Amino acid sequence: MLQTKVDSGLDGVIVADTIMSEVDGEAGRLVVRGHGLQELVAGRGFEGVAALLWTGYGEGGGDETAVRDGLAAARIRAFADVPRLLAVTEGLTPVEALRVGIGMLPDSDPTPHHYLVCGALPVFLAALINARRGVSAIAPDPTLTTAQDLLRMIRGQRAGAVFEKGLDTYLATVADHGFNASTFTARVVASTHAGLISAVLAGLCALKGPLHGGAPGPVLDMLDEIGAAAHAEAWFDEAFSKGTRLMGFGHRIYKVRDPRADVLKAAVTTLPSTAGRLAFAAEVEKGAIAALRRHKPGQRLETNVEYYTALLLEALEVPREAFTALFAVGRVAGWCAHIFEQEKGGRIIRPQSNYVGPRPQ
Repeated sequence: MLQTKVDSGLDGVIVADTIMSEVDGEAGRLVVRGHGLQELVAGRGFEGVAALLWTGYGEGGGDETAVRDGLAAARIRAFADVPRLLAVTEGLTPVEALRVGIGMLPDSDPTPHHYLVCGALPVFLAALINARRGVSAIAPDPTLTTAQDLLRMIRGQRAGAVFEKGLDTYLATVADHGFNASTFTARVVASTHAGLISAVLAGLCALKGPLHGGAPGPVLDMLDEIGAAAHAEAWFDEAFSKGTRLMGFGHRIYKVRDPRADVLKAAVTTLPSTAGRLAFAAEVEKGAIAALRRHKPGQRLETNVEYYTALLLEALEVPREAFTALFAVGRVAGWCAHIFEQEKGGRIIRPQSNYVGPRPQ
């Protein structure tokens, strides 16, 4: 029987075969259904990536037009639930409120469930963001893509092609990433045949944890503290002396640069210079890498996806407390794909444990 150390976090343990994605940490490469990330994002938006992931599974899988139409209809369907959602989520964070919203979706709903949850999340999130601002919820527009419509519902008007493309790139980039904690959680629940909605809800609960989906917001907190590019190296030197964790650098899997960081950095550079703080962040990144080389010379720590995610989402005027919830809007497409795969071919996931407690006398 394959065994692993109790504290290893299942590193190196293969739990299933998958056709969804491969994360090659040594080479710094992400492959999604046979396509490298850069190639994938260059040729497809969020709906296109979702259609690719769902190929062979679920209604509309493999047909980008069908997926776009299905998600548009699901957004209209979800908007009817917004008043009920807002009535019971006052005071909750956006991700906590999304947890409530997904829990409100009935298993008996005739809408295909992958469309139901993937359409509901952007509608619910936009309404929650607007409610915090004292603004009424804006109805979705079924003629738009998910990214276009989400930005319009958040900002009250079309954001412009370059901003919409930036969000579309983000959603497509984060749609799937191997057996990360939330995806594995969704597959465990799916293996019990609890249903897609329950499995997605479980995935969101795992994503809520700050060690998985909560890093982009603290990246902006770090940039706020640094204040000016000239202070960057000194700030990082002090952070290392105190043992402070650096936000936006290093990754448990990638031993070289995270390929998603390059894709999102390219998306940020297309935005107007007045929309964010790219030049400042680039200088901070240089200072951080220099400090990492000095203080951790034996480790290859590079900029990860959270760093440029934070800059992109800030430029898109998404409040930082909603970053994790927005991550879920993209990742839910991957959760659904893995749930389909698990339900079709997998047994119930039931690992064994190594008991180290006292024995009966």
